[in-house]
Amino acid sequence: MHQNYIPFRDTGYFSSLICDYLDEKSELNPFYNRFPNLENFKAQIEEKRHSELVSEAHRNVLVSVLNQQYQNIEASKQTLQNIELLKAENTFTITTGHQLNLFTGPLYFLYKIISTINLSKQLKEAYPKNNFVPVYWMATEDHDFEEINCFNFKGKKIQWNHLSNGAVGELQTDGLDKVFELFSKELGHGKNADYLKQLFEDAYIKHSNLTDATRFLANALFTDYGLVIIDANEADLKRQFIPFLEDELLNQTSHKSVSKTNEAISKDYGIQVNPREINLFYLKENLRERIVFEDDIYKVLNTDISWRKNEVQKELLEHPERFSPNVIMRPLYQEVILPNLCYIGGGGELAYWFQLKQFFNTVKVPFPILLLRNSVLIQTEKQQEKLDKLHISKADIFLKPDAFINKKVRQISDIDIDFSPQKAQLKTQFEALYQMAEQTDKSFLGAVKAQEVKQLKGLDNLEKRLLKAQKRQLADQVSRMRDLQRVLFPNGSLQERNTNFSEFYLEYGESLIVKLIENLKPLKGDFSILTF
Repeated sequence: MHQNYIPFRDTGYFSSLICDYLDEKSELNPFYNRFPNLENFKAQIEEKRHSELVSEAHRNVLVSVLNQQYQNIEASKQTLQNIELLKAENTFTITTGHQLNLFTGPLYFLYKIISTINLSKQLKEAYPKNNFVPVYWMATEDHDFEEINCFNFKGKKIQWNHLSNGAVGELQTDGLDKVFELFSKELGHGKNADYLKQLFEDAYIKHSNLTDATRFLANALFTDYGLVIIDANEADLKRQFIPFLEDELLNQTSHKSVSKTNEAISKDYGIQVNPREINLFYLKENLRERIVFEDDIYKVLNTDISWRKNEVQKELLEHPERFSPNVIMRPLYQEVILPNLCYIGGGGELAYWFQLKQFFNTVKVPFPILLLRNSVLIQTEKQQEKLDKLHISKADIFLKPDAFINKKVRQISDIDIDFSPQKAQLKTQFEALYQMAEQTDKSFLGAVKAQEVKQLKGLDNLEKRLLKAQKRQLADQVSRMRDLQRVLFPNGSLQERNTNFSEFYLEYGESLIVKLIENLKPLKGDFSILTF
């Protein structure tokens, strides 16, 4: 197995915000706590250790809830030990979160969790007096069913059609037997195909809701690595979050803090999320709707539920589980109930975490280290041989399809298709004409400009026609290059954002996860290209 790397910036698939963060641009310093390198975890450990939130009582509640959630699941000895270790004051978590995508969704689900597992191991080696537990936070309270109800397998969309209201974690797994039948036919036969069929059946046919199914699935895939899976939609956990929920309802602190941060970030970067005045939903069976404050009354949108101030405080104290944080409040909830040091996420996730630093400061909660998850392109030895034969570099293959083909055709063509020298020469000639017009009659400047634009456009058209002709002449090579890129970048996107893990598991079996665990380095800071 071979591994190569390419800087995230050079892939062209990551925002300037993320690339600048990885380059440690000083302009971003106000928006995060500590940069993710091994040395900075020492100070992060100390800061979290001395937080009032990481008390013995908090830890005991966390362990109690986790033990209840693992009652009906066959967890590994290492996972059960990790849960027990969370009682100790020298134990900390490394956390990633993800939606309850059907059969894990795109490949990066694996990469998130593997980054979390590997960083926990690396920290244990660097700081042996402490314990580090990898945690997968299930987004059970989300309600965007359309984002999670399908996955791609060999170019086909495997989709679950289901009526959805409320939190997705409570969704019954009705109808997944039909999805299972369809997927089974696509998988075919063989040892790895049979395992995937059994895994799907055990997760989704033998469990009644999406939370239990996803917990089973993630546990089965990572049973040997001590992963702890948490569903934070629990009354006992939310009870610890009551002071922050109450502050959100009464003072709208997050809206004020995040809006101020957004003003600063938006000077140089796009904004990932905009805060509501109240960043909470009201959650009951088949219901998850926003809470708003209008005319001195708290209301749940699209319902007849409403409260006065004292009534909503009473509801919160009696039923904290009914108050559900949105994307702005969820990170705070996580950091309140977990002894967490680091959050690992994708570029979009980190972008909204940067918006929260001032908010965390205001409510006096330690802000975690933010780490971009591992990103991977998996290719075969045969595909690498084809890339070499066609003289395609790792930077070339990441180009957008048209740019990729245009660049390669120019490189392999016997004719120089680059008209840049002619365009530069033309501009030099027109500079002389501009000077002549200035000295004689300035009214000619417009005519000179129009003629320059016309001739440059003419050269552009000639260049495009010549390039098109060369593509026809080199049709065989162009076709092979296109086909190769399409396989590695399905639908013109990163493989990890499109393809389901089952496609590779079918080929490599259990060695897929083993090899990923062995090779991915969470603190490396580059995009990985793995040749299996």
